[in-house]
Amino acid sequence: MVTVIKKPATVADLYKVANGGKAELVRGELRLMAPTGGDPSLSGGNIFVSLRQYVLDGRPGIAVPDNAGFIVDLPDRQSFSPDVAYFTGERPGMKFFQGAPVFAVEIRSENDYGPPAEREMAAKRADYFAAGTLVVWDVDLLSNDTVKVFRSSDPNTPTIYRRGETAEAEPAVPEWTMPVDELFA
Repeated sequence: MVTVIKKPATVADLYKVANGGKAELVRGELRLMAPTGGDPSLSGGNIFVSLRQYVLDGRPGIAVPDNAGFIVDLPDRQSFSPDVAYFTGERPGMKFFQGAPVFAVEIRSENDYGPPAEREMAAKRADYFAAGTLVVWDVDLLSNDTVKVFRSSDPNTPTIYRRGETAEAEPAVPEWTMPVDELFA
């Protein structure tokens, strides 16, 4: 669920979101995001752990957990805060990441269903691709089509992975895979 605080907001305002809350800057508005429920949060942690191991195994890049900010320069969006990400740019120190992650994971929460949510998610994916993200996962723990892998090269035709299958994020995270069943572990 997203709450919009309307006023001309800036990246400086994003740094001031209270108590480490999660927010994105879209069309000059701070969009505050509700905390995630148990299953989506645990699934995000499992994806992060898998990506982190990929990096620890000697692959370049940074595995990024939930609540990190990525500053981008799009006409209607100035930031992202994916549930999990893989970033190949410079470490930002104490600041937000500069630029889009090459791989972003968006895990549906209980309010991320229905036509308005679908339109919002499609618009966000389009923004990710416009900012340079190569692959976006739409993770739906309530669907048989658990992981939909959208690629910037063909943004309207996802590859779908179900339980018992192994998902990937090519070309953003070369040779990395994750069993869909591990999202439920």
